[in-house]
Amino acid sequence: MVIDETPVEALALAAAPLRTAAAEAERVAGGPVRDVRLVVPADWGPRRRTWMRQAAHRAGLAQPRLVEAPVAVAEHLLATGLQLPVGAFIVVCDIGAGAEVTVLRRGPAGFEVLSTLADSAAGGNAVDLALAAALTVFRSAPSDGVGDWAVAESVRAAKETLGVHPAVTVPLAGQAPVIASRAMLVDAALPVIRRVAELVGETIAAAELSPSDLAGIYCVGGSAHLPHLDTVVAERTGITPTVVSEPQLVAARGAADAGSTNAGTVAVEVPVPPVRRAVAIAVPGFASLALIWQCLLTAEEHNVLVYRSVRLNWGEFTMAAVFALLACLAAGTVLGSVIAARNPTPSTRTEGGRVSIGILAAASLGAAIAGLYAVVTSQYFGEPVGPFLRWALWPITPILLMAVAMALVAARQWRAPHGGWSALLAAPTGSIVTAALGMVLIQYSLTADRWPDRLLWIDISGRVGGLLLGVGLVMALVAPLMFRLILGAPVAVITAAIVSNQAAGILGVSYAVAVAMWWAARLWTRIVRPAATSPVTARRSAGAGPSGGGG
Repeated sequence: MVIDETPVEALALAAAPLRTAAAEAERVAGGPVRDVRLVVPADWGPRRRTWMRQAAHRAGLAQPRLVEAPVAVAEHLLATGLQLPVGAFIVVCDIGAGAEVTVLRRGPAGFEVLSTLADSAAGGNAVDLALAAALTVFRSAPSDGVGDWAVAESVRAAKETLGVHPAVTVPLAGQAPVIASRAMLVDAALPVIRRVAELVGETIAAAELSPSDLAGIYCVGGSAHLPHLDTVVAERTGITPTVVSEPQLVAARGAADAGSTNAGTVAVEVPVPPVRRAVAIAVPGFASLALIWQCLLTAEEHNVLVYRSVRLNWGEFTMAAVFALLACLAAGTVLGSVIAARNPTPSTRTEGGRVSIGILAAASLGAAIAGLYAVVTSQYFGEPVGPFLRWALWPITPILLMAVAMALVAARQWRAPHGGWSALLAAPTGSIVTAALGMVLIQYSLTADRWPDRLLWIDISGRVGGLLLGVGLVMALVAPLMFRLILGAPVAVITAAIVSNQAAGILGVSYAVAVAMWWAARLWTRIVRPAATSPVTARRSAGAGPSGGGG
C-alpha cells in the first residue's frame, strides 16, 4: 500500500497498531507483556494464521496465542453468567466490517466450531458505502484521499449514533454538513441485514442442525446494533437474537480470559476410563499377544508358507499386528490426556487437541509394536526381517491412514462424534473375540501332523475356526444385525470351506482389510455424515411420540 506517497509493506502496516497496543500495555503493566492473545476469524486457515503471527513478531510481541473470535465470545458469555449445558448449540453472529456466522457446540473441555460462513460484503463497510452514497448524492466527490478518509469516518460515526438517536448531523470534508436520519440508515442496512439472516440459516444447515436445536443466537461486533437486525433474523430462524452488551469488545474480553484460572495456570483433566473402555483396550491387546505367542510356538510344526526352513502362519501373524494397533487406538484418548497433563501447551488444552495428539501417539505406538513383532520373529528364527515387516505393516497401513484422518478432524475441532471420541476409537470387541478364536482353531488344525490319530476332530476344529473367522469378518464390515445375518452365513461357509495351509494368510489379510473398511465407515458415519447417529437425530427420535413417527 502507498501511504503519504510512501510504499508500505502490508505486514508492517498490520504490525503498527499492534506495536502501539503493546507499548501501552507495557506502560500500564509496568513491564513486558509475555502472554499475547490475538482474536482471529474462525474460517482463517493456516496461511492467514501464520501471517498474523508474523505481524505480531514484527511488532515485537511474544509468540501469540490465536483465539477464534466465536469461541472467545462464547467463553465470555459463560463467564458473565450464561447458563449453557454441555452439548448445547449456539450461534455467534459477528458483524463488523464484514459478517461471520458460526455454530458452536459446548463440549466437556470447551467450545467446538461445527460450521462457519463469512461474507465480507455483509457488514458495516457495505452499510457505510450505501449510507455515504445516500448522503453525498448530488454532491461532488472529494478531490483528495484525505477527504475520502474524512467522509468515511464521518459516515461511520453517524451510523453508530443513529443506533440510539433518530437523526444526526454529518460533517463532510470541504462541504456543508448534511442531516442523516434513521430511515436512511434502515434503507442502507436492509440488504446487509437480509444477507446476514441468510448466512445464519446457511450456517445452521451446514452444521446439520435446525433452529429448534439451538440454545440461542448472539450478535456481536461493531455493527451488531444495526436496526431491524433482530426482526429479520427472527423471521428467518424463528429465534430472536440477543445483542451482547458492548458487542465490539466481547471477543477481546473472552480471549483475555480464555484458558485461565484463578492461579493463572491451565488445569488439564485426565479422565479415568470406565470398565467398558478398559475392556475395549484389553481385549484386542490380549488377543494380539495370544496370536503372536501361538504363532511363534507352532511356527516350525505346521506347513502354511515355506520361507527357507521357517514355516509360518502369516495370517495369524498379520492379525496379531492388527489387534495390537486396535488396542493402541482404543487407548488413544487416555494417551492424549496423559500427554496433555505432562505438557499442557495451548494445542493440548482443548478436547480436540488432546484427542488429536492421542490418536497420533496411538497410531505410532501400534505401528511400532507391529514392527517389533516382525523384528522379534525374524531374530527368533534367524531369518531376514523383510518378509515379516511386509506381513506386519502393509495390512495395517489403511487403518493408520484412517487414524491420521481422524486426528486431523480432531485437531481442527470440526465435529465431535456422537458418543464422544472414546466411543469412536473403541475397537469392535465382538468381532475381535470371534475372529481371534477362529484363527486359534485354524492354527490348531494346521498342526495335524502332531496328532495323526485325531485327524477328524482336527479337521472339524479347522472348519469351526473358519466359520468363526468369517463371522468376525462380517461383524467388522457391517453393524446392523440384519445385514450381519444376511452376510454372515455365506461368508462363514466360504471361509470354512477354504481353510488350508495356503489360505490362512489370505484370511488374515482379508480380516485386516475388513477392519480398515470398518474404520472408514466409522469416519464417514460418525464425523463426515453423521445423519443417523448425530445427537440431534437422537434427541428427535427420543422426543417423537406415537404420532411423530419415532420408531
